[in-house]
Amino acid sequence: MPFDEATKKSKFAAVFRCYMATDALKTNMDMLNGPLGRKILRFAVPLAATSILQQLFNAADIAVVGQFAGDKALAAVGANTFVINLLINLFVGISVGVNVVVANSVGERSYRSVTRSVHTSVIVSFFSGILLSFIGVFFARPILSAISTPLDILDMAVRYLRIYFAGMPFVMLFNFIAAILRGKGDTKRPLYVLLVAGAINVVLNLILVAGFGLGVSGVAIATVFANAISGLTLCYFLLHEMGPFKLEFWKLRVTPFFLGRIMRVGLPAGLQGVVFSFSNVCLQSAINSLGSATVAASAAALNYEFIVYYWLNSFSHACVTFVGQNYGARNMARCRSTVRWTLLLGGSSTIVLSLLCCLFAHPLLSVFTSDQGIIEIGAIRMYVVVGLLFINVFLDVFSGALRGMGQSLLPALTCMVGVCGIRITWVLLVFPKYNSFASLMVIYPLSWVATISVLAGIYIYYVKRTKF
Repeated sequence: MPFDEATKKSKFAAVFRCYMATDALKTNMDMLNGPLGRKILRFAVPLAATSILQQLFNAADIAVVGQFAGDKALAAVGANTFVINLLINLFVGISVGVNVVVANSVGERSYRSVTRSVHTSVIVSFFSGILLSFIGVFFARPILSAISTPLDILDMAVRYLRIYFAGMPFVMLFNFIAAILRGKGDTKRPLYVLLVAGAINVVLNLILVAGFGLGVSGVAIATVFANAISGLTLCYFLLHEMGPFKLEFWKLRVTPFFLGRIMRVGLPAGLQGVVFSFSNVCLQSAINSLGSATVAASAAALNYEFIVYYWLNSFSHACVTFVGQNYGARNMARCRSTVRWTLLLGGSSTIVLSLLCCLFAHPLLSVFTSDQGIIEIGAIRMYVVVGLLFINVFLDVFSGALRGMGQSLLPALTCMVGVCGIRITWVLLVFPKYNSFASLMVIYPLSWVATISVLAGIYIYYVKRTKF
């Protein structure tokens, strides 16, 4: 019996090696051998473009509604940003666990582990989407009222949130399948899918808002339709995959062992995302108290903040996947090299992007509104937050490296206490005394710097402790 099991494992490993080496499968990337810098860029740039395109869905919503439905509609859509993030970040964090488990399995050359992880992940994505739809549709008004959304935009904000969350199963499907594909080094196909879905989203925005005058309902419907296209297309790709990544309906079941591995990494990451979003909701509530003009200004600037953040965060995801595969292959030296390369490439490129956003802050903000007062307020967020966002590269890369090694709880707790705790304390104690938009924005870089020093120490400790 032991002989049969060993023979079976050897057979699976041989099949897996053949699959990963097949020339026809250009989407696979060998993360275990060869120069790192070029491969990290090949992985990170399409991923960054994908995340930025997702953000451009929201930017298109805000730009179209701001130009054709007025500043109150702009504020109504913008007021939902942090609420949406708060509700979905737990499950987006769980998809990080999918990425790590798949990457570890690839590094271990385990065919069976990959295929069971894939089918478990798809089941989890389905139920996550259903749960989020229920919460968003039935609890939109209490949630938005709880964060002091101005009464003059509350009804529009509720309508947008309900329609947006009706399409949440498609969002979860896209995110989980994209995480599966990232685990084997494929970041290009999600990008191609979003290029098509993004174009459809923009066209539908113009038709429904400018043509039919549907306002916030129009942009929400367009976004749901685009999300459906992107989620179902990635599902189609997975159904037509080869080898262990192929989705087969008869294999759809939750394997407790792999669900546990996914949750051990993904749940702390997701809880961190939830607490991050909660701290941002607290900040958004403080922003809301400054009036709808400030809400609109912050929403406009936030689009560029997200673009720069998604760029730097793509290097964190690269770190998770490259470290995950090489940790599975028990190659700690290559894990350390991955961290150095992602810090160098992510940090230097983010500095350039942040500088460009600061230099062109006013014309960039004028895309969303022609009101000069709103533009001036939005420029404060551009200079203080976007201009210093490169600091966050260290926080994201160290967290990503630890997650790739299966250590997700400590970085999550560190970020929750450091970043989120500081921000919430600032809103409760400092903002009432210095009641201004600028006083809220300065806490972002302060919280990053305070947390990074602790996180770097945790990373160094785990690297020195790990012995293969």
